[in-house]
Amino acid sequence: MARTSDSSLGRFRELLQIPTVSLDPGDADADGTHFLRFHDALVRLYPALHAVLEREVVAGYSLLYRWRGRDAASPLVLMAHIDVVPVVASEWSHEPFGAELVGSGDTAEIRARGAVDDKGSLVAILEAVESLVAEGIVPERDVYLAFGHNEEVAGDGAQAIVEVLRQRGVRPSLVLDEGGAVVEGALPGVIVPTAVIGVAERGVMTVHLTARELGGHASTPPRDPATARLARAVLRLHRRPFPTRLVPPVRAMFETVAPYTSGPLRRVFASIGVTGRLLVKVFPRLGPELNALVRTTAVVTELSGAAGANVLATAARASVNVRLLPGDTATSAEARIRRVVGDPLVEVDVVSASDPSPVSPWSGPAWDRLAAATRSALGEEVLPTPYIQLGASDSRWFTEISAHVYRFTPFHLTRGEREALHSHDERIRVGSWLRGIEFYRDLLRAS
Repeated sequence: MARTSDSSLGRFRELLQIPTVSLDPGDADADGTHFLRFHDALVRLYPALHAVLEREVVAGYSLLYRWRGRDAASPLVLMAHIDVVPVVASEWSHEPFGAELVGSGDTAEIRARGAVDDKGSLVAILEAVESLVAEGIVPERDVYLAFGHNEEVAGDGAQAIVEVLRQRGVRPSLVLDEGGAVVEGALPGVIVPTAVIGVAERGVMTVHLTARELGGHASTPPRDPATARLARAVLRLHRRPFPTRLVPPVRAMFETVAPYTSGPLRRVFASIGVTGRLLVKVFPRLGPELNALVRTTAVVTELSGAAGANVLATAARASVNVRLLPGDTATSAEARIRRVVGDPLVEVDVVSASDPSPVSPWSGPAWDRLAAATRSALGEEVLPTPYIQLGASDSRWFTEISAHVYRFTPFHLTRGEREALHSHDERIRVGSWLRGIEFYRDLLRAS
């Protein structure tokens, strides 16, 4: 019997109150006190789990648990990350790490940094495992819980866990990390809630555009200062986005939802092999999520120049965040950015890059297990569909040891809840979170 929802919520709120903000990977003196406090809280709050599962600390603060099953082959890996992004407390309507409960019943909201990203999944996994262990359940196959500590800063925690598993010859039959969710209204015309399950994720690059000059006093600027050259380069990049195209998982997504789409879009989606070229030109006008599904995106996120208001910049720099659609590579994207910028006096430097992940299949036993748990726990009316994960996650490292890596957060999230990720007033509804626990219980029972 699963533990009561009130006690589950109490544990969730306590863990949300621990401010495990990502540690700067370049700071040798970063204080991991809150992560150690989090570790200690898990041992105290989940005694049955810690009595049965084997636990080890990896890369300083990441956690790897092994729940031995009757067979060590083809294990299940459930992933989440401990760290959260920083907050600007003044932007929040509630204390960011207060984990306040607002309202009552299933529609009550827990408001806290990490409520969805990603302690929502992490604690739901723990609740599911704790309850099953308490019931005396032994899984048919081994189960691993992999909780990285620095996902938000693209750190080494998950990579180190993968290396541990690789050295031990572990080859998971299914890996599940954060990703898509149960959504409504995200796909035009679709009349049922959809569980968008990431079968791949876009690659990520950071590119610096830099224009240089000698500097000097701002009262005597040169004819073409570095800031002007940089501004032109930024505008060229903005005005000439990467071309749109339809990749196989996105095509499959629209073919899947076609029978559940109203009006003329039903026929359009069902015939996407013919209509796809037109659709990918229209989608960018329908919102940023649809735009990101059909093209590699590049956006300037940081600008820097001179040290003072009356000083000419010796180096004006723009940081460009690039997200690569499957089929593009860091090499091809860099070449295109150089062509678009088209100025030999503007340097183009790739600071970091990882290519898109391999695509996992959206049929077969692993997919069927996910789909079955989705319908049984989240509602028979929910339609599982393949999806391209728009952001990067720790799961990309697990593609080295498994061909079945998926990205799905088992919560029904409104548009507002999705938009609050990495922003202020992050929150999750109680009923949605509790159903997520049942999803993990169902998935584990099938393992």
